[in-house]
Amino acid sequence: MNKSIPILLTALLSATYAVSASAEDYHRDHGQRYDRGYHDRGVAGPHARVEIDARFGHNRYYPRPGISYRSLPGGYYTSHYHGSPYYFHEGIWYRHGGPGYVVVRPPVGVYVNVLPPFYTSVWFGGVRYYYADNVYYRWDPERTVYVVSNPPSNDVEATPANNTEQTFVYPKNGQSEEQTAKDRYECYRWAADQSGFDPTKVAGGVDASDSNDKHDEYRRAEAACLDARGYSVK
Repeated sequence: MNKSIPILLTALLSATYAVSASAEDYHRDHGQRYDRGYHDRGVAGPHARVEIDARFGHNRYYPRPGISYRSLPGGYYTSHYHGSPYYFHEGIWYRHGGPGYVVVRPPVGVYVNVLPPFYTSVWFGGVRYYYADNVYYRWDPERTVYVVSNPPSNDVEATPANNTEQTFVYPKNGQSEEQTAKDRYECYRWAADQSGFDPTKVAGGVDASDSNDKHDEYRRAEAACLDARGYSVK
């Protein structure tokens, strides 16, 4: 037998194993990408590592707390709470755990500059909350951030808000998250002043008979302001 054949077979088997292991690592580390087709498909991923959040009609799938990944998804945001880093991406929170990162519930008081791309607005006792993945956020106008808050009291009835005012904003000029949050807040204030409609108030703070027209005015004013500052608005 040609002595080179066993050597070639050994090399081939080693290469095959390396490719297989590499593929396994990729799907494990980035399985989130596959499992999280939930946002678009509305069904659980193939590895059943996600669960649906149907509260308030949210109806989105998220990785279960405790699921770990070796790496964070691209475009994550870091927020520190009492000196400890938390990582936020599309409504999901992570912390260091083991050799990588673990999906967790964030502590009350930690904040982000931008809400998840999928969220549900809900009112409790005249106070507006933004909800996603069993986490409640409230807007802090002084710091211009969204703060993770305690769940509202069970004694207060929830009133789903009209989510048609959700605005998706893309920074065309590479604006940072901090700058985007600042611009969005300033455009919100300007649009509210111009239209008389404030989306943070029940029915916009106007008579019910004027709500639809004033809401449209607000949306046009907000879009014009953001467009002038270099954002694409949908």
